[in-house]
Amino acid sequence: MKFEGAVKRVRIGLALAGSLVLLTGCGSVVIGTPRAEGSYGGSDSQEFANVLQECEAVTDEQIAGAVGADAVGRGFFGAICRWDGIGAAGPIKITFNWFETGTLDHERAAFEHLGYVVAKIDINGSGGYEVRQPADPQSCGVSASAPAGGVFGWWVTEPQGGADPCEAAAKLGALTLNRSI
Repeated sequence: MKFEGAVKRVRIGLALAGSLVLLTGCGSVVIGTPRAEGSYGGSDSQEFANVLQECEAVTDEQIAGAVGADAVGRGFFGAICRWDGIGAAGPIKITFNWFETGTLDHERAAFEHLGYVVAKIDINGSGGYEVRQPADPQSCGVSASAPAGGVFGWWVTEPQGGADPCEAAAKLGALTLNRSI
């Protein structure tokens, strides 16, 4: 009987110790002032005032000219910007990105990790990379350092028999640098 009582006390002690570890391990301190839900009214900061301005770095007409389309239509503007165009050979897909805190080294590493073919290029005196997907010869992208900071990139997908997507992406890169985002 004494043995059963000792085992019971050990089990209770282990359960209490485990509960104590669990409670202290899951606790955290949140710094700041609590606010009621819905009480935040924004700020006077202009930090995000022009958040989509980079999508205007090159005009729709310039994009159409660079990719060989009659015109382009805006698709999605957000973290990236997309346009669709129609060229002599069919539909063209165009994508623009700008990462304000990005670096060319990071871009190169990401593309190489994906198995893309990456080659150094020069765009209007700015170092950059031309990027190709081995399984998709109709797609090509360029990335370069943005004068205002970070990196930008253009990706063009031309239909079979369409214009050279790398040439189109490089033209868009040059136009972007001329605008000095």
